[in-house]
Amino acid sequence: MSKRSKDIARVPTSRIILGDNLAVLPGLPAACADLIYIDPPFNTGKRQQRARIRVESDPTGERQGFGGRRYRSQAVDSAGFEDSFDDYGRFLAPRLMEAQRLLKPTGSFFLHVDYREVHYCKVLLDRVFGRECFQNEIIWAYDFGGRSRRRWPAKHDNLLWYTRHPEHYTFNYDAIDRIPYMAPGLVGREKAARGKTPTDVWWNTIVPTSGREKTGYTTQKPLAILDRIVRVHSNPGDLLLDFFAGSGTLGESAARNGRDFVLIDSNPEAVRIMRERLAFARPDFSRIG
Repeated sequence: MSKRSKDIARVPTSRIILGDNLAVLPGLPAACADLIYIDPPFNTGKRQQRARIRVESDPTGERQGFGGRRYRSQAVDSAGFEDSFDDYGRFLAPRLMEAQRLLKPTGSFFLHVDYREVHYCKVLLDRVFGRECFQNEIIWAYDFGGRSRRRWPAKHDNLLWYTRHPEHYTFNYDAIDRIPYMAPGLVGREKAARGKTPTDVWWNTIVPTSGREKTGYTTQKPLAILDRIVRVHSNPGDLLLDFFAGSGTLGESAARNGRDFVLIDSNPEAVRIMRERLAFARPDFSRIG
């Protein structure tokens, strides 16, 4: 093991790492993570970036606000990344193999993708984890954005859940958040008050553009989705890993639910957002490469 690998292996948990995940992951000790969730690029074929502007007071500015005050707007670079791969499987496969090595015997692995690559990813994961370790394909459904006039609009993402062992894994049934019955009058007052457990189709809105949760990262995922995964598939004190960390949603969920985390991303702007978002958790920080 290299000196750098030893340094990574012995660092305290709850940390953010700036670096290429394929260079960082081999330095982490085997079977160290209780839960791994990744949200890699979806291979959309275009650059993922959200336009942002900064508004400053300027008597000659092109915008007029309250009281006749004038303001000047300026485009600001936002966290983005290229999302196009000639061979997506070749890109993802070595990272999935590292995930399998890093997962504890009772651990769970979640891959968050969409319709473009999910079928190829399922075949890859069957090879890496074993078909017997596939537990669920979860559909995250939302209803937001444009409506195609040429095909059924795509309004869902796919989460593939695999475990290290086919039968022995963490699943905290009592930690599942309950949802309202669609026809509460048919189930009785007691059941209606308690609510029902979700199925493998999760309805949840995307992160609202003007909401307090929004960080400005282009592919940020809702905290509610990660909270459900974290609470059910891990325990307080566990170590959670996301090596396509983006805006750090897994880290926030982990910290607010009493778990430790390791977040890895190669985008300096994404890491800046994470460090700001997770300052309350006081994570360690390092740069690899």
